[in-house]
Amino acid sequence: MLKGKCAIITGAARGIGKAIALKLASLGANIVLNYRSSEDEAKIVAAEIEKMGVEVLTVKGDISNLNEVENLINTAKERFGIIDIIVNNAGITKDTLILRMKEEDFDSIIDVNLKGVFNCLKSVTPVMVKQKHGKIINISSVVGVVGNAGQVNYAASKAGVIGMTKSLAKELGGRGINVNAVAPGFIETDMTSTLGDKVKEEAKKNIPLKKFGTTEDVAGVVAFLASEDSKYITGQVINVDGGMVM
Repeated sequence: MLKGKCAIITGAARGIGKAIALKLASLGANIVLNYRSSEDEAKIVAAEIEKMGVEVLTVKGDISNLNEVENLINTAKERFGIIDIIVNNAGITKDTLILRMKEEDFDSIIDVNLKGVFNCLKSVTPVMVKQKHGKIINISSVVGVVGNAGQVNYAASKAGVIGMTKSLAKELGGRGINVNAVAPGFIETDMTSTLGDKVKEEAKKNIPLKKFGTTEDVAGVVAFLASEDSKYITGQVINVDGGMVM
C-alpha cells in the first residue's frame, strides 16, 4: 500500500508512535523516526524496521523548537527526496487539577503538544505544496473533544490540534494534501499502565466495547489515512476509543 513512500513519525520511539512506525514500515514505507530523548529505544525500533526491508532514518529533535523541526524536515527531504506522509504524534502530559497546576505545567504541554504540531505543519507544508500531494495526520485525543478533569492543559492542547487540523484541511485541500486527525481514547500504553486496577475497571464501564484499545488499533487507522484508500477524506477527526465518545 505504501511502497516507496516516505513517512515521518514524531515521538516514534515508544507507545503509539512506535506502533505507527512499525505499521507503516510493514506496508512498505520508508520511515523517518523522530525522538527527543529516548535514543536507545529509537535504535531498537529502527532495527525492527530495517528487518522489514525498508529504509529508516532516525533524527533526534525537540518538536517544540522550530529550528530542530526544520532540521528534521530538511534531513528527511535530503535523504528521500520527497515527504509523502507526516504523523504528528509526539506529546507529553502533566496532569493535575487546576488548583494545583503551575504555569509551567500548562506552558510545557502547550509548547510540545500544540506549538510542536504547529512547527511540524509550518515546516512540512511548503514541501508538500511543491509536490502537490501529501498526507498529514495529527494525533489528538478524545480529551480534546470532551475534556477531562485534571487535564485542562492536555485537553486544551489536543483541542487546539483539532482546530489546526480542520483549518489546514481547508487551506490545503486544493493542493492535493489531505489533513486529518486521530483521537485515541484509553489505549494500553506506559501512560495507562500507571492507572490502578480500580480506575481501569471504572473507565471500562464507560466504554461500549468494555476494553482498552491497543497501539495497533491506532496505527491501523493512521495507515488507512496514510493510504490512497482515504484520498477523499480530509478535515476529519476519527475517534479510536471503543465507542466511549459518540
